[in-house]
Amino acid sequence: MTNLDTREWLLTNGLGSFASGTVSDVRTRTYHGWLFAATNPPSGRDLLLSHLEASLEVSKGVVALGTNIWGSGEIKPRGYEFLRSFDINPVPKWIWGDEHWQLSRQLLMPCGVEGSRENSPHSHRILIHYRYDGLETAILKLRLLICDRDFHHQQTATGLQFSQLLGQQQVCLQAIASGHFGKPWYLRWTQGKYQADAFWYWNYVLPEETRRGLGNYEDLYSPGYLIVTLQPGDSVTLEARLGFPDPQQSPLLPESFAEAVEAEQERLSQIFGYIQPKHQDWQSTTGLLTSKAISAKENPLPPVSCPLLNTQSLIWQQLIKASDQFIVYRAAVAGPTIIAGYHWFNDRGRDALIALPGLALVPQRYELAKGVLHTLGLYCRHGLIPNNFPDVDGEPSYNSIDAALWWIETLGLYLEATQDWEFLADQFPIVQQIHKAFVGGTRYNIQVDATDGLVGWYARGVALTWMDALVNGQPITPRYGKPVEINALWYSALCWMSQWAQRLSQMRVEDAPRLAKQAQRYTQQAQQVKVSLQKFWNPMLGYLYDTIEPDDRRNSQIRPNAVIALSLHHCGFSQQQGRQVLDLATYRLLTPYGLRSLDAIDPEYVGKYIGMTHERDRAYHQGTVWSWLIGPFIRAWQRFYPKQPIPFHWQPLIDHFLADACLGSISEIFDGDPPHTPRGAIAQAWSVAEVMRHIQGFP
Repeated sequence: MTNLDTREWLLTNGLGSFASGTVSDVRTRTYHGWLFAATNPPSGRDLLLSHLEASLEVSKGVVALGTNIWGSGEIKPRGYEFLRSFDINPVPKWIWGDEHWQLSRQLLMPCGVEGSRENSPHSHRILIHYRYDGLETAILKLRLLICDRDFHHQQTATGLQFSQLLGQQQVCLQAIASGHFGKPWYLRWTQGKYQADAFWYWNYVLPEETRRGLGNYEDLYSPGYLIVTLQPGDSVTLEARLGFPDPQQSPLLPESFAEAVEAEQERLSQIFGYIQPKHQDWQSTTGLLTSKAISAKENPLPPVSCPLLNTQSLIWQQLIKASDQFIVYRAAVAGPTIIAGYHWFNDRGRDALIALPGLALVPQRYELAKGVLHTLGLYCRHGLIPNNFPDVDGEPSYNSIDAALWWIETLGLYLEATQDWEFLADQFPIVQQIHKAFVGGTRYNIQVDATDGLVGWYARGVALTWMDALVNGQPITPRYGKPVEINALWYSALCWMSQWAQRLSQMRVEDAPRLAKQAQRYTQQAQQVKVSLQKFWNPMLGYLYDTIEPDDRRNSQIRPNAVIALSLHHCGFSQQQGRQVLDLATYRLLTPYGLRSLDAIDPEYVGKYIGMTHERDRAYHQGTVWSWLIGPFIRAWQRFYPKQPIPFHWQPLIDHFLADACLGSISEIFDGDPPHTPRGAIAQAWSVAEVMRHIQGFP
């Protein structure tokens, strides 16, 4: 594995479908493949097309360009040895070759959202484009490797068959298992001859899953292969698409791939209002970005072409392109939502609301922000916003104390940006429902303590804050009682409610007296909570207690939740307290990639997020660095130290974004210990979003 560049790439389609793999083209995860189709957007993601295994026949023989790791540990074939370059802009592009020939491959997953209504047509497809350059005629062989499985699991050959129906320059494929038919899909191509030649390939090994202690073997089925004779300068384009072939669809033409790339660039330009540089412009700004980008003589791994850091606009365009990958359509409500991260997360209420300001308000995608707030508001039950949505039809999980409070906080930021008071009037009943539930009590014994106005909760076997890891049904950081950031959110929510009730009393003359009284009551509650927030002050440390436990004991662990509490729109802590908290957080928690979730000298600190599932879950919030926390840190710093430079240097995180882990995105977490290896999901919405909120000041 030492010579394999396993940095990853990601393509998405706005419906939850995605494609992903590595620079060296080896599959290392269950989540690597070319067509994961979200059949119940954004859920129901199934892998249909794993990949095409390419080989090129020239006069000197046949060159196998694939790279696979087998159960025996053998790497065969070793196509990565012929890989000359890899580029992610504007789409992933590989170039293999030697002095006599060159073969390039590009992949594009077009946006599948063709309408905003539930019955509008949606498409799940990927386009593949090969181009050959050389001194002689060559024969390209593309063997299909296919699946029909849930994206969390591996495929085995047992009891699984595939049917194929060959048509004019296309083949339709469908799995059959225990008498049940799988999802139909088809592959079509612009030129070439297809040969049915069906058999199984057994025991691909997925080393990333081995490291994570999960299932790590896969069988792939090959129904046949495509043979294409190519003259120098020739190309072939293929399309894999969910569903049965439609006789009315546009034909696949040699220029179809270039047109699709141009359409995608135009779509992004329309959304974000920028002019995308031509591909050659990107190439003119490429260079060596990291120690991995070494000349071919020193290391066979190709450098990754990415924009250099000397032009902020190029970095910004890469960030907003990355941000768009998380925006998806939820069919159940015919509205937008936000995927928390790739590969394995679905949309999550808390994550979406924390990410929304960066993903939507900063780039002025106000209709998107409004749509996501509306979507999540529709799911409000018992005063709670769902934390998790199911992969298949079913009830969401409401195991979150803070998602509803983040909904109010984010609604406030949206209203500040847009002055959309009609939307406030429409959503205010949900605000009132949340307030009533918290004051009167709701699930998990969430309720405001009448004696101090603070929010508390207690329920065994769950973890309701963002530190929500469980091992064997037991929370690692349960935080029962009154968590500090929850009550800071509650204070900010009451301040918002007071403002909004006053605003609505001016808009609705007939309801003015009632709303004015509500505004007064919210103000009084906010004042009580502000006074009670001083219960969290730890004068011995000059920091905030993390939790006031049900028996009134204080948890004095140094965690970033104190920083979150300082970063909200309405803050109930003094200037002196804020500065002391930030000074200690800078010393104990700040890293080049975000904040640690626990002080490194704490006895419970875990510095590396590695091992089996239970080991990783134990480390998740016990020292692991979360990059999204850099946003709250910066906002708090700007509030309490407005004239002092932020003690954070963007360069390491930008280098990570451009040339590490998932190229062109930001990982979910990093090890607490140096060198802070990226871990977890390879692309995380709130990680990208919080950088977008504050990167404008870079460098």
